[in-house]
Amino acid sequence: MARVVLPEESAKDVSELIDVLISLFFESLPRRDQRNWARVYLNGLVRTSGKKTIRNIAGTGASSVEQSLQQFISKSPWDWTPVRRSLAQHLERTAQRPLAWVVQPMVIEKAGDRSVGVGRQFVPQLGRTANCQQAGGIWLASSEASFPVEWTLTLPGPWTSELLHRRRAGIPDTARSLTPAQDAVLAVQRMAASWQLQRRPVVMEVANTDIAHTIESFSLQDIPFVLKVDGSLPVSFGGAGRHKPGPHTAPARELIDSLRSQRRVVEWTRHGRGEGAVTLLTAAAVLGTPLEDRAAPAPTPLLLVGAWTEAALLPSEFWITNIGDRPLAQLFLLAKLTDRVSLDFAGICEPVGIRDFEGRSFRGWHHHATLASVAHAATLLGARGRAASDPYPGPARPPGQHRGAPAVLPPRPLIPGQATRREFIR
Repeated sequence: MARVVLPEESAKDVSELIDVLISLFFESLPRRDQRNWARVYLNGLVRTSGKKTIRNIAGTGASSVEQSLQQFISKSPWDWTPVRRSLAQHLERTAQRPLAWVVQPMVIEKAGDRSVGVGRQFVPQLGRTANCQQAGGIWLASSEASFPVEWTLTLPGPWTSELLHRRRAGIPDTARSLTPAQDAVLAVQRMAASWQLQRRPVVMEVANTDIAHTIESFSLQDIPFVLKVDGSLPVSFGGAGRHKPGPHTAPARELIDSLRSQRRVVEWTRHGRGEGAVTLLTAAAVLGTPLEDRAAPAPTPLLLVGAWTEAALLPSEFWITNIGDRPLAQLFLLAKLTDRVSLDFAGICEPVGIRDFEGRSFRGWHHHATLASVAHAATLLGARGRAASDPYPGPARPPGQHRGAPAVLPPRPLIPGQATRREFIR
C-alpha cells in the first residue's frame, strides 16, 4: 500500500476531524491546556513533513512551543490508557465489521543505549541481532481497514533490574522484563477484562518457546485465538479409539503434510491489491504441544491449520486455533488479517511517525504511541471521507477490488477423507 499523502483540502478535513477526536478521546485529560497540546501534536503528526520529532512539529524558532510539547509528551503525568480505551470503543462501534484483534510486532533500530528499552537483542523479524527497541501494537482489524489501539514496549533485563535505568527512564515499579509475546498477551488480557469491548479472536505470530504460555493464558479467559506457529513446533495428536493408540507427537509440518489428500482449495483476494490468489488448506485436531509440560490434554480443543500456496510442494504456513465452529476458509481469512495490518502500518502508521519518538522516557514513548494511534485513525478517516454509503471507509482500493467483508461460500465442515474441494472468499 502506498503511503497516504493528504492534499491541502483533505488535510483541512483531518484537522477538523482531530478537533472532534480530541473531544471524544481526551476527556480524561484534566486540563484544557493539555487537550490543546494534544491537538497541536496530533496536527503535527499528520501535517509535518519528514520525521515527526517534537522539534519538527514545533517548527523553526518556536522554542516555547517545543518546550511545552516536550513537557506534555515526556513529563506530564496524564494516563494514556483511558485515551486508548476510548479510541478502541469508538472504533468498535463505528468501524466496518471489525473481525479480530491483530498483534503486530514493531522493531525500532536505535543508536546508543539511552532510549527506553533499547538493547542488543536477537529479533526474529530481522533474523539477526540488533540494537533496538521491540514493541507491539494491538490492532482492531477488518478486511477494509485496521487501527492500532494499544501498545506494548518490551523491556530487556537491565531496564528492570538496574535502578539507574529505571530512574532515568521513569519505568514503573510494576514493569517487568518479558518477551514481546508475553507483553502482548498481558495487554490483550487487560483489554478483554476491563476495556468493555466485544470479545474477538486474537491473531498473532508466536515463537515455539512462547506458545504454551500463550495458549494457556488466552484459554483461561476464554479468548479465541489464531496463532501463527513455526512448522517445527511439536504437536500431540491421536489417542482416541481402539485403532489409534497414542497420543503421538510430530512437528506441525509433518502432521499437516500427512493430510494432503484432505486439502481443499480456497480462492481469495489479497489485501490491498485486488489480486486473486489460490491456497490449499487442511487441518487436524491436536491435543496441545509437548512444550506445555503436562500429561493432560489442553483444556480447550485445538485445531492445527496448514496452508500450501498454489504451486508449493510442502505446506508453508501453520496456525493453531481454539475456534472450532468456523469453516477453514474463514479461519484462513482471520489469519490473513495480518496482511491488512502490515499494509496499514506501512501506509499510514509509519508516515504519522509511530517510530519517530526520540525521547528517553517510558512515559514519553507511550504518550507518543497513543497520539500516533489517534493520528492514524484521523488520517485514515480523513483521507477517505464519510460518504453516506460507506460511513467508515478503508484505504483506497485498486480498480476492481471488492468492497465489504469477505464471505465464504459455501461453509462446509472438514470431513476426513473427503476429496479436495474448492471454496471462494470474495
